[in-house]
Amino acid sequence: MATIAIGADHRGYRLKQELIYKLRQEHTMLDMGTDSDKSVDYPDFARKVADAVAGGKADFGILICDTGIGMAIAANKVFGVRAAHCRVEREAEMSRRHNDANIITIAGGYTPKDTAHKLVKIFISTPFEGNTEEGKRHKRRVEKITNIEKEQCK
Repeated sequence: MATIAIGADHRGYRLKQELIYKLRQEHTMLDMGTDSDKSVDYPDFARKVADAVAGGKADFGILICDTGIGMAIAANKVFGVRAAHCRVEREAEMSRRHNDANIITIAGGYTPKDTAHKLVKIFISTPFEGNTEEGKRHKRRVEKITNIEKEQCK
């Protein structure tokens, strides 16, 4: 059972609600908003979810806007976040397996709810290979990403 922070803007609100309904039976869900389909600014919700993941309050994050791209850009500004915009199952799997992504972003305007649920399940259940002998190269690459972040904070 994972703790998952989830957030969306007005264009992702309905899909967010669907995912909460489906995932809450297996995971602890932290709903970071929005609470309606009234127009809001997506960076506000990306920041809430990213802070929850980076701060250790959530194991994973889910962010949804019309395309998912703006959410990924905003979330990746938070130190410790590796947000991956995933459209297909292979992207969800590999973003975890090789990149140790901790937030998935989804296009609420283009992704059917069953597909979104499948992407999230794959994302959450796929382990990072960097902690295996065979996957040391992935760990090294993620560490290089973290070093870029650290250098920016100086």
